[in-house]
Amino acid sequence: MSRRVRLTLYGLLCVLCVPFVFPTWWMVTSSVKPISDVFAFPPALLPRRWDLSPYRQVFELQPFTQQYVNSLYIAALVTVGTMAVAAMAGYAFARIRFPGQNALFVLVLIGLLIPSEVTIVPLFQMFHGAGLSDTHWPLILVPVLGAPSVLATFIMRQFFIALPGELEEAARVDGLGRFGTFYRVALPLARPALGAVAIFTFLHSWNLYLEPIVYLSTPSRFTLPQALTQFVDNYGWPLWNVQLAAATMTALPILVVFVLAQRQFIEGLAHTGLKG
Repeated sequence: MSRRVRLTLYGLLCVLCVPFVFPTWWMVTSSVKPISDVFAFPPALLPRRWDLSPYRQVFELQPFTQQYVNSLYIAALVTVGTMAVAAMAGYAFARIRFPGQNALFVLVLIGLLIPSEVTIVPLFQMFHGAGLSDTHWPLILVPVLGAPSVLATFIMRQFFIALPGELEEAARVDGLGRFGTFYRVALPLARPALGAVAIFTFLHSWNLYLEPIVYLSTPSRFTLPQALTQFVDNYGWPLWNVQLAAATMTALPILVVFVLAQRQFIEGLAHTGLKG
């Protein structure tokens, strides 16, 4: 590829990036503007006046630190739990032969077709009856055993199908049983797929919005997406610059993690399509 063609492609990609990059840029810059300048037209690429007070108000108006910790530990537990469930289920569907295997796997995949809005009312009734409403347990158990885990199971199954069968034969010759083969041979080789599962599971849990609204009612137990809607003035009008400051602090760590781990994410998804 010639240098001219390469430069043309890079220029075209830069133009195509503008619709995706500009909203994030507007969010970050508007978080340090006075509220009167947030919706100024035309929008300014840089603040005319810098105002850092919204970042201070974030912690004054809400228990934001606690809410940040809530989102962090819930997302971490959901990620670890989903990785464990998906790895074992994916390996079972890929390597263990049993009657009705394919039919059961199709039945599991059907769970992806059911919107969460359909099941959230009976799930709430179930957790409320168990005394677990207004706790974090529904936000942990439902994703680990629900649709995100189904998608993760599919990814792990596709990866394990692509592994050569000779590896398992060699493990059996060395005296390893089924679990030993999974834990010592298959699982270490599945790091790219596990990395992909970890990234999209963490992002899904971090950005979860509907479920916290349904299950949680105490501000100190809120997660960040729910907390972002609570920054209002005495008349109920949104404090836009404060909301954008909170949104910036919420989004920037995830953007950094994704940029640093995007190669692992792409590699993991690519490996799942090698076979099957």
